[in-house]
Amino acid sequence: MPLMPRSRLVRNIVTVALALAAFAIAFFVYLIWGGGVALSDRGMIWRMMRDGGIEAPAPEVATAQLRAPPGWTVSMFATGLPSARMMAATASGDVIVAQPRGGLVVLLERDADGDGRSDGRRTLFSGLERPNGVDLHDGWLYVAEATQVSRVRFDATARSVEGALRPVVTGLGGDGNHWRKTARIGPDGMLYVGLGSTCNVCIEKDPQRATMRVYAADGSAGREFATGLRNPTGFDWAPWDDALYATENGRDLMGDDIPPDELNRIEDGAFYGWPFVHGDGIVDPEYGKGAEASIAASRKPTHAFRAHNAPLGVRFLRHPARGAAYERAALAALHGSWNRSVPDGYAVVSLHWDADGKVTERPFLAGFRGPRGLIGRPVDVVEGPEGAVYVSDDYAGVIYRVTPPPLPPPTPAT
Repeated sequence: MPLMPRSRLVRNIVTVALALAAFAIAFFVYLIWGGGVALSDRGMIWRMMRDGGIEAPAPEVATAQLRAPPGWTVSMFATGLPSARMMAATASGDVIVAQPRGGLVVLLERDADGDGRSDGRRTLFSGLERPNGVDLHDGWLYVAEATQVSRVRFDATARSVEGALRPVVTGLGGDGNHWRKTARIGPDGMLYVGLGSTCNVCIEKDPQRATMRVYAADGSAGREFATGLRNPTGFDWAPWDDALYATENGRDLMGDDIPPDELNRIEDGAFYGWPFVHGDGIVDPEYGKGAEASIAASRKPTHAFRAHNAPLGVRFLRHPARGAAYERAALAALHGSWNRSVPDGYAVVSLHWDADGKVTERPFLAGFRGPRGLIGRPVDVVEGPEGAVYVSDDYAGVIYRVTPPPLPPPTPAT
């Protein structure tokens, strides 16, 4: 069979590339103009898709628009952090944050002078491969990049690392839609890694994707822990029983209101439905037929968020002086919708467990989308040792500090 002339081959490649580009543009136009998106929101969604971020709002704008619970105060702890994602709080009160777009891991020094802002910043690492997850455990700093998890000795008092990052888990797929990895050490001392899917909905070729995996703290003895998880970005353990919970972003292109996003209780060996079923029994129109056995075996979510709210980071509140109102509670960052006719999310909510395990969702930090436009998209939440809550925003490159009201003085003994 004769080979195709080089010039014709080049023309065919260019034609295919142009066709794919035209399809992508048409799809975007459909989402924004044909999908019923309100005129006032089209510019916001266009900037999100085009730039991935904005300049940080003026402090007076953020203060006027953001709403915290009564008695709590909000300040801009740090700015100028493009693509700020997952965080870890040190024992000294500093905050470590990953910036995938710049390949950075940065330490923000605690607010020692009481002005509500970080006293300085230090770049711990640069030139990394899209770092996202960070965690601290037993004197180690763990960093989850797109294709590996590494660790290095970390001195919280000196605010410094000892040596270079050393990979402990390698060979993680970094392609596709959900390439960001989250890695955390559990109460059992094991290393848990969340790996999102390569697609909106599909049958994965890489068995590691759309799963949670578990390893020894040094990265050895890795195995599959749970499957059927489209994008387990944020996860944490309930302090009262060490149960593991993870957020889940539901699939797209099924409408404004289905399927819901999820909070799942993750158990060893369990299957959570993706790509065959979503939420509480919503069968996938493309992959559900013929998968009845898998659907029947899948676990239902513990809590359903509104569709396309995009919950990411989730953290249980542990500070001993938090009070009864947040005794069995977690905070979840809702990144906000990009594909809904009326945008929704863009907030931090509190999740409250009752004695029967039922979860109630309440507002915690609202107003990222408000009268002055979209000023941020929350990604992660972390609780500092002093009791303040830190919220990362990858859209405006800001870390917010939400400070609780002062505790009432103890009642004197009679």
